Amino acid sequence: MAQLGIESVLVAGRGPAACSAIAACERLEVKAVAVHSEAERTARHVRMADDAVLLGPAPATESYLAVDRIVEAARRSGVSAVLPVPPALAGNARLAAAVVAAGLIWVGPDAEVLERLGGDGVEPASERGLLAWVTADGLRFPTRVSRDRAAGIARVSWTPDHEPADGELPRAARRLVDVGWRGLVTVGVSADGELAEVAAGFSLDMAVLERAHGVDAVELALRSAAGAAAVAAAPSGRPAQFAVTVQLRSTLPPGTAGRVTGRLPDGRPVTGVPEGVEAVAVTGYEPGDRLDGWYDALLATVSAAAPDTATAARAASDVLSGLPEIGVPHDGTEVCAVLGRLAAGNAVSNA
Repeated sequence: MAQLGIESVLVAGRGPAACSAIAACERLEVKAVAVHSEAERTARHVRMADDAVLLGPAPATESYLAVDRIVEAARRSGVSAVLPVPPALAGNARLAAAVVAAGLIWVGPDAEVLERLGGDGVEPASERGLLAWVTADGLRFPTRVSRDRAAGIARVSWTPDHEPADGELPRAARRLVDVGWRGLVTVGVSADGELAEVAAGFSLDMAVLERAHGVDAVELALRSAAGAAAVAAAPSGRPAQFAVTVQLRSTLPPGTAGRVTGRLPDGRPVTGVPEGVEAVAVTGYEPGDRLDGWYDALLATVSAAAPDTATAARAASDVLSGLPEIGVPHDGTEVCAVLGRLAAGNAVSNA
């Protein structure tokens, strides 16, 4: 990636999503600098990175979401770019503007575009959605997605069998190009087919796009930030497959800390899956790591691609169903029940 002019990035985020981004930077030979709060000095994303910078106290508003502290950390670390991971940061127009004002590259849509379309930076949670990489030439790797909304959490996302990958996109999707949005996008699609929520960054759905098309979302984001030449040289991916992504969460009461004692799916392609099926698991924790009550309870994500959604769902379920005791309670049983319905070709309740 040196030819892109982006040799180092500050990865602004934590948990499994930050671990995934840092692992991608390593594959791309881009130096990754992590950020952390006082409560997560030894967190897995910190251990994985080439370097790390302390942001501040445990509360996210004083560390992981503090715009001024993130920009100062980027300055101190000497990186050339800031890679915001969660939509709460990637959709923050003030952060985008401050990064550019500091003379650094912002890996995401321009601040002015975020101001108009970025909303409040939350992850779209509509029952239906669309993922894509937006370039000046249009939407590349467009991927329709459906989401399970049981318990109020979008914990399973998948490419619906009844909506072909090459089907017509929502009419409003073309507006993203016209208004200057560049980079990754996750949107909600309303019942009338129009765009609802619009988010930048690495939403928890983004692994659906990666598995469906065989691409690396971090690479796509860096290419957008590097300019037109880098975009033109991007890989074309492979013929689209159907994909499923699931999220494994701790069910500890909010604000309650725990300790992970067993091994979670560990962030690399899963072996032993059937031919023609791909499964990838990512976790933010290893045995001995503390699950801090200050933060999101996401433990791991598992994504799979296959010739049909049912097979992808079975592959993801196989990864989670063999999970050993990990020291903290989790919703694996409920998630596997959703995957079981998908594997059987049944509709998933969004109640």
